Amino acid sequence: MVETARDTESTAGVAPLPPSRSYAWYALGILFLVYVLNFIDRQIITILAPDLKRDLGLDDADIGFLYGTAFAVFYALFGIPLGRLADAWHRVRLLTAGLAIWSAMTAVSGLAANKFQLAGARMGVGIGEATASPSAYSLISDLFPKNMRATALAIYSAGLYFGGGISLMIGGFIVEGWNEAYPQGGPFGLVGWQAAFMAVGIPGLLLAAWVATLREPVRGLVDGVPTQPSPTPFKGFFEELYAVIPPFTILSAMARGGRALAINLGAAALLALGALAMIRLTGATLQWICIAFGYYAVFSWASSLRSRDAPTFRLIWESKAFLATILGYGTVAFISYASSAFAPVYALEALGEDAGTVGFWVGGSGALAGFLGVILGGRMSDRLRLRNEAGRILVVAFGLIAPIVPIVIAFTTPSTPGNGDFIRFTVFASLGGLLASSALGAAAATTQDLVLPRMRGTATATFFLATTLVGLALGPYMAGQVSAMTGSLSTGVLSTLVIVPFGLVALVIAYRRVPDAAAHVIERARSAGEPV
Repeated sequence: MVETARDTESTAGVAPLPPSRSYAWYALGILFLVYVLNFIDRQIITILAPDLKRDLGLDDADIGFLYGTAFAVFYALFGIPLGRLADAWHRVRLLTAGLAIWSAMTAVSGLAANKFQLAGARMGVGIGEATASPSAYSLISDLFPKNMRATALAIYSAGLYFGGGISLMIGGFIVEGWNEAYPQGGPFGLVGWQAAFMAVGIPGLLLAAWVATLREPVRGLVDGVPTQPSPTPFKGFFEELYAVIPPFTILSAMARGGRALAINLGAAALLALGALAMIRLTGATLQWICIAFGYYAVFSWASSLRSRDAPTFRLIWESKAFLATILGYGTVAFISYASSAFAPVYALEALGEDAGTVGFWVGGSGALAGFLGVILGGRMSDRLRLRNEAGRILVVAFGLIAPIVPIVIAFTTPSTPGNGDFIRFTVFASLGGLLASSALGAAAATTQDLVLPRMRGTATATFFLATTLVGLALGPYMAGQVSAMTGSLSTGVLSTLVIVPFGLVALVIAYRRVPDAAAHVIERARSAGEPV
């Protein structure tokens, strides 16, 4: 039985108590399963890439777009209003609804007949999944005290690697087995990749029913800053939606005055020109329209937040420590997303392995390596923080630098059957994933320490802006585009290493700024008008 005696729901005349230790771990276990499914649905496209390229007429640049940008832009943009909703509404209900949406859209992906239909389904997956981490990060921060938070967040984040690895195993076995059993198409004319999408999407609806049984903890109680629920939770959600979705962004800027409108239109014009230049350079129209759309929407939202919630703006967008931390981790994501996106493709196409073998070995070893890396990194970052407020930033920097050599060795593996080259590739690709994953818990916990409890959902959404709009939207696409241009997938993946110096600069700034920012959270919020 799960211990529930210390219920987190307050009763009349009785002060609420923090959740019991056993219930906190139980809830964390369910949230971990949600994140596993999150990444199964997100990552499965990588093992299906050769079949998608054949049946839908795609190339590596298209795969990079579908895996990264089509998902990432909508995940990032809707993460903003949904992060706000997670700060004000019932987080368990929000997570339940989001899980049901993204699971359904994953299943719908199996019905796509062309790139545009599959892109639309991937955008739907991104919108649904945008509920997950703002809700989960905020819940975990109210289930565990600060000295255990990085470890708890690291365990939750390990779902990323389990899900990514399991998706390759499931996808590989389903597509290979289905195509062998039904070479001309199975029931309803479905081929292997279609069946795989449906097989991983439909079970999410059952998991959503389990998530709905979780209890909602009192916000901020474990930190000694209990926060009352908002009387108008959806007001902030619609304000954020209005501020982030064009063309409403123009009306939002207009309401703030002529200067705000001029700045907003100027930003839109500059981003449009940049997108046009990139379209002419690469020919990837949809990619750069989505990128310009996403960056413009984020700019509009951040500008609006200044007038609507000055304390939150002060602790996030005016914090060099916060921005440097998320951009530094964004460069880790830039490389790791690119290598994880194309590792199955490299093993399938460059090394000539079959989908079942790749799914089992690359997926299984990647899941184990990622899990170990994120747990060890989270534990190490908690220990370093006890000695140094900025100690977690050192772990993020390690996660940026340490994977370089393993990734280079993995993606320069030649195809010489019988010489163990697939084993070499699997070992070093997994090692690179282990080392990169060590940064995630450290970066996530740092962002949570730099804001007030009521701002955690918004802080998480902002953190994921960097991991998605810098890492996921650009890293896999760059690898795929360079691969398509050069005819070398190895060159494509290794080209992403050019981001390393930029990441190091950001992390040096973060290391210098985090201690002061963490020590003065309440004072800086109060100076911006927060009633604390």
